[in-house]
Amino acid sequence: MTDAATAVDHGHHGYITDKDKYLNRMKRIEGQARGIHKMVEDEKYCIDILTQISALTSALEAVAVGLLDDHLRHCVVDAARLGGAEADAKITEATQAIARLVR
Repeated sequence: MTDAATAVDHGHHGYITDKDKYLNRMKRIEGQARGIHKMVEDEKYCIDILTQISALTSALEAVAVGLLDDHLRHCVVDAARLGGAEADAKITEATQAIARLVR
């Protein structure tokens, strides 16, 4: 079995080498979301809340783009090396993910 097939079979994903980085970033994002919740609870100024929501949105988008990059560089490339239906499926999957992100 090829390395690409092994990676697919064992559920390894492209982000696995950066997993800790992603988990730490998600913890910070969770903190940002809790902070926004507290701002609303404390009836802070609307524009300040909107500014924090914009920052949170940007942080989530950065994680999404990083995961997409990892997916393209690993999962899609590995599938392309194998060719056939697997490659077509991964490209379609990536295209659909991009479409969801740009909506």
